[in-house]
Amino acid sequence: MRRLFPLGYGVAVLCLLFGLGYRHQEVLLHTMELYQEDIFYLSVEHIELVAISGGLAIVAGVLLGVLLSRAFMARLAEPLIQVLNIGATIPTLAVLALSMSVLGVGKIPALFALWVMALLPIVRNTYAGLKSVAPHLVEAAQGMGMRPFFIVLHVELPNALLVIFAGVRTAIAINIGTAPLAFLIGGGGLGELIFTGIDLNEIDMLLAGVIPVALLAVLLDFILGQMQYWLIPRGVNPAR
Repeated sequence: MRRLFPLGYGVAVLCLLFGLGYRHQEVLLHTMELYQEDIFYLSVEHIELVAISGGLAIVAGVLLGVLLSRAFMARLAEPLIQVLNIGATIPTLAVLALSMSVLGVGKIPALFALWVMALLPIVRNTYAGLKSVAPHLVEAAQGMGMRPFFIVLHVELPNALLVIFAGVRTAIAINIGTAPLAFLIGGGGLGELIFTGIDLNEIDMLLAGVIPVALLAVLLDFILGQMQYWLIPRGVNPAR
């Protein structure tokens, strides 16, 4: 009986949301049609911000995670991870303000701030994933005469991909939700519709920015989920 209550509660909530969506579908469709040109143009800007900052964060985060997982970094790894954790507690607006004060106004400081915000989950998951690789796999590769670079590339990273992908998906979700704030420092994106709608008390304009952001988050997470399914080796990914 205890299991039925959460299930029934969830079904009731879904029915309520479906009813509200059906009731206001004409309003939503009218809103999307009214701002379709702005939505398309600003969505492209939004995707560019997320793609560039997220891509740079993936490259830097994976490399830094690999570096921290090496034996010669054992004493410094945990303190550096804690420094990154402390950095993640800084409010997003403060990061944007700091980047604007150093780099000026425009897309460059916005990309830098988004890169910083997305870096921690990738570094932390890469480090944790590599540390969780079974030692006997590394020892077997060393016994075969593999060099350290190839051990990381062909043994450690494939076995840590599941954890790394979890960090990447978290980072991209953070990026998509944070990218609207880039408008405040001249970075563009769907934040233009959101914050302008707030300033003018225009709910339609606000929804025209919020709905595409939510759809982008769902779409990109789905794409990353499919990439995770197909790229991770069969023996490592339990979903396969």
